[in-house]
Amino acid sequence: MSMDQSLLEKVREVAYKHALVNAVKHGGKADLKAVVSKIAAEIPEARRNMKFYMEIIKSIVEEVNKLSLDEQEKIVRSNWPELLEEKSREYKKELPPLPGAIEGRVVTRLAPNPDFSLHLGNARPALLNYWYAKMYNGRMILRFEDTDPRTKAPYPDTYESIKRDLEWLGVSWDEEYIQSLRLPLFYNVAKELIKRGGAYVDLCDDKSFKKYRNQGIACPHRDKPVETHLEEFDKMLEGVYGEGEAVVRVKTDLQHPDISVREWVAFRVIDTTKTPHPITGEKYIVWPTYNFAAAVDDYLMGVTHILRAKEHVTNTVKQRFLYDHMGWKYPETLHFGRLSLEGVILSKSKTKKLITERGISSYSDPRLGTIQGLRRRGIVKETIWKLIKDVGIKGIDARISLANLYAINRVIVDPIANRYMAVESPIPLVLKGIKDELKALIPIHPSRKEHYAYRVVDGTKALISSIDFKLVKDKVFRLMGLANFVIKSSLEIDGKLHYVAELHSVEYDAVKKLDAPIIQWVHEEEKIEAIMLKPMGLNLEEKRLLIERRVIGERIDNIIQLYRLGFARVDSISENKVVLVFTHE
Repeated sequence: MSMDQSLLEKVREVAYKHALVNAVKHGGKADLKAVVSKIAAEIPEARRNMKFYMEIIKSIVEEVNKLSLDEQEKIVRSNWPELLEEKSREYKKELPPLPGAIEGRVVTRLAPNPDFSLHLGNARPALLNYWYAKMYNGRMILRFEDTDPRTKAPYPDTYESIKRDLEWLGVSWDEEYIQSLRLPLFYNVAKELIKRGGAYVDLCDDKSFKKYRNQGIACPHRDKPVETHLEEFDKMLEGVYGEGEAVVRVKTDLQHPDISVREWVAFRVIDTTKTPHPITGEKYIVWPTYNFAAAVDDYLMGVTHILRAKEHVTNTVKQRFLYDHMGWKYPETLHFGRLSLEGVILSKSKTKKLITERGISSYSDPRLGTIQGLRRRGIVKETIWKLIKDVGIKGIDARISLANLYAINRVIVDPIANRYMAVESPIPLVLKGIKDELKALIPIHPSRKEHYAYRVVDGTKALISSIDFKLVKDKVFRLMGLANFVIKSSLEIDGKLHYVAELHSVEYDAVKKLDAPIIQWVHEEEKIEAIMLKPMGLNLEEKRLLIERRVIGERIDNIIQLYRLGFARVDSISENKVVLVFTHE
C-alpha cells in the first residue's frame, strides 16, 4: 500500500511524543492502546489506515519502554515541558496539598536502610515522596541510611535491589547518597555542635547514665568545658575508646516526659574489625546514629518536606533539639499510619525469621510481602499505585485485605491477560465420530476477536482434568470452542487407559438445551508441561498442569489467565516446560 510520506512521518513523531508522555505518567511503561487513541485524536486523517501504522507505533512504544524513567522524563522536559505540567496537575487532583510547599522548591527524600528488601509498607513512603516531588515540580532524593554496621548491618546487594524495586514501582530520583561515605562530614558537624554547647562526650557506663537520665539529672560529664569534649571526641576518632566506653550525646530537656528523648546518642563506637561495613570496611569506628545522620543530611540536602511513618514521631522530637542548637529550620513533617496486608508478614524481623524457619532462599518468594515477592506473584505496579493513592497520607493505620488487593489487580490485568486452557491430573479422550474435519476456535481474550485454531479430526486425542471427567462421565458435554461429545467406552493404548468420546453435535445451542457443562481441554499434540507455584499461607503448593503449547509465545512477567483456575504470572519458559506463579482467581 502506498502511503503519504509526510503523514507517515507525522504519525511517527506524534507516536513518539505520546509514548514518552504516557510512559512518564505510568511509571516508565507506555500503553499501546492509549498511544493509538492519542494519535487517532490528534491526526484524524490517519484513522482509516490505522492498521497500516500499527506495527510502526508498536515498535516506537517498545523502544520508548526500553528507556529508563529518567531518560523518558528528560526527553519530555526538553521537547514538551507543558505536558509535564499536566502530570503535575493530575497529582494535585489526587493528593492533598503539602503545607508550606512552594512550586519548584519542594525537596523530598526516601531514606531506606539497605538491610532488607523493600516491602509493601515501604512502597507508601516511596510513592508519596515521589508523587509530591512531581506534584510541585521539585526533587526527590534517594538516601541509603547505612550507619549501623552492627545491629542493622547492611547487605552489599541490597543497595542495588532496592533501586531495582523502586524502578519497577516507577519511582525515579534526582540525587542519590550513601551515608556511610559521608562520615567525615558528620564528624565536622559534630564538632560544630559541641562548640555550640549542644553536645558532649559521655564516658559513663550505660547503667550509670540510665540512672541519671531516669532521675532527670545531668551526668558528671555534661557540663565540662567545650575544649574537653572536643579533645574527647578526637580520642574517640583515634580509637582510644572501645565499644560502650564513650558516646556523644545531644543536650535536650533533662525533664522531658519521654525519657528516650533525654540526652539521646548522636555517635557511638563500633568495632568494625568484628563487624566490617560492606562499603567502608574497617575504615571508621565512630558511627552516627540514625537520628543524627538523618537530621544533618535533611538540612544539608535542603529537604523541605519529610514524609514518614508515625513511628518516627519521637525521632522528630529528638531531631528538633539538634536543629535548635545549630540554628536550623526544621522541615515540614507529615507522619502517616502503618500499612499492613492481611495474612502477609511485612515486618522485617518476622520476615527474616520466616525465611530462616522455612528455608526461603530469595526475597522474591511469592509467600512474602516484599515488593519482589508481590511482583513475582503477579501483582502489578499499577495495583500498588492505586492502593497507595486510596490509602493516601492519613495518620491512621491502614489494614488492606488480600481480597481488596486482588480485586484491584484483577481489574487491571484482566484486559491484558491472554487466556489459556489447562488441565490437572489429565484423563485422555479419543474423539470419535468426526466425519469432516472440525476447527476448534479458542478465544485469546473475550474482549478481542482473536482466536487460536486447532485442527481436530476423527481419532484426535484430547486431555481433560480428572475433576471434569467425573462431572461429565455420564452426560453430554462440550469441549470449549469445539463441539459436544458423550463418553461411550474405553480402550487401552500403549498400556494406558483412554476414554472414547463420541461426537454428539457441533452447535452451541445444543449445550443450552441440554444444560450441558462446558469444559476446557488440551490437544494432545499441542500440550506442554506447566508447574504452577501457589502460595497457601506460609506454604508453597506445587501444581502440575498440562497447558496449551502456544503459551511459550508469552514473555516472562506476563500475566495470563487459565480458564477456571485463575490468573498467573509467567515465571520461566523453555521448550519443554513453563513455570507459573498463581496470582489470584
